[in-house]
Amino acid sequence: MNTNKLGNIFKGDKVIWMAFFFLCVISIIEVFSASSGLTYKSGSYLAPVFKHMFLLSLGAIAMIFTLNIPCRYFKTPTLFLYFGSILGLLWAVIAGEATNNAQRWISFLGIQFQPSEIAKGTIILLTAQILSALQTENGADKRAVKWILGLSAPLILLIFKENFSTAALISLVVFMMFVLGRVPKKLLGYMVACVGGLAVVGFLLIMTIGKVEEQPDNKKLLTEQVEPKKEEKGGIGSYLKRLDTWKSRINKFTSGKDLAPNEVDLDKDAQVAHANIAIASSNIVGRGPGNSVERDFLSQAFSDFIYAIIIEEMGIGGAFFVALLYMVILFRTGTIARRCENNFPAFLAMGYALLLATQAVFNMCVAVGLAPVTGQPLPLVSKGGTSTIINCVFLGVILSVSRSAKVRDESATAPTSATENTTESN
Repeated sequence: MNTNKLGNIFKGDKVIWMAFFFLCVISIIEVFSASSGLTYKSGSYLAPVFKHMFLLSLGAIAMIFTLNIPCRYFKTPTLFLYFGSILGLLWAVIAGEATNNAQRWISFLGIQFQPSEIAKGTIILLTAQILSALQTENGADKRAVKWILGLSAPLILLIFKENFSTAALISLVVFMMFVLGRVPKKLLGYMVACVGGLAVVGFLLIMTIGKVEEQPDNKKLLTEQVEPKKEEKGGIGSYLKRLDTWKSRINKFTSGKDLAPNEVDLDKDAQVAHANIAIASSNIVGRGPGNSVERDFLSQAFSDFIYAIIIEEMGIGGAFFVALLYMVILFRTGTIARRCENNFPAFLAMGYALLLATQAVFNMCVAVGLAPVTGQPLPLVSKGGTSTIINCVFLGVILSVSRSAKVRDESATAPTSATENTTESN
């Protein structure tokens, strides 16, 4: 009886459930280990990890709720989510709360969240709907691209203002969905050429107008009274500030200069330097869970750079296992999508799986020094609020699709009437 009750709760693909379980366990262990800075600020050793466990629990509840929703109902809130995302992003641009020189958060009823997280899911939902609605025997109709680009552009441009990496991430995922949706290769070529041209123009603009940000000198701060610079909120000044940030990151990443350990400036390049130290000090096998040293020096050890802490504590084997879990989710979702008779659930599930896997790759590449700092958290592992719950919802959608695909397979040998009823329910 107990087994049946658990089966009623943990519905859907068991492989994805196991990957989710392992990611949650790793997340709790590593966030607990990497939150020493938060522990010092809060005065409580367990408060940060308890809060994270509470958010993971909320995410799991949201995932279970979502997987019980039939696929056809995911289309219902599209317009509400679309206009809600636009309003939320505008709110963040005009009156949002700034953190680390980026104005990405808004508060509603005492709850702080990033509207860009909801906007990402909305763009995937829109793309899946339009691609499935405009499918022909020869692939997606050309109008699908026009509709998707036209509706996605306002959201992506609003995200781009304060979060270039998220805008680039969602644009890449949409392009991959175009490939899966069989958009004509000629159109795909045009898009690649246009994006390449814009990237060159943007790069030249950043390198011409942007100024290299000067990092504070700790010794000077100790001997002199230096007034902190006020952050500009909105207006052209805030846009120029982001250009400065992007130029600094590009310069650091493309410098190509190998510094000796005694030449590294731990004040100006603290995140990258301490992430490299964490990886180098792992000695392949790792220090062991909870034994990180660099967590006390990395400002975002529990978020953007948690993968470096995972390597330091769990070694190369642990790092490979974490990366493997995201690949399992992606390829398992591919298997589920191939079983779908209808295009919409297949595109939707693959869109969310690609989003999770691509964001994970972004984060891991930054942690090991293969990409410039982007500020992307590691999905379902990094400490977070909005992102943790929304990512759980994405997995819930995939599990809902897996339930539908499984029912279709089992009904293939059933009587015609039963098959028709199953098709209608999906």
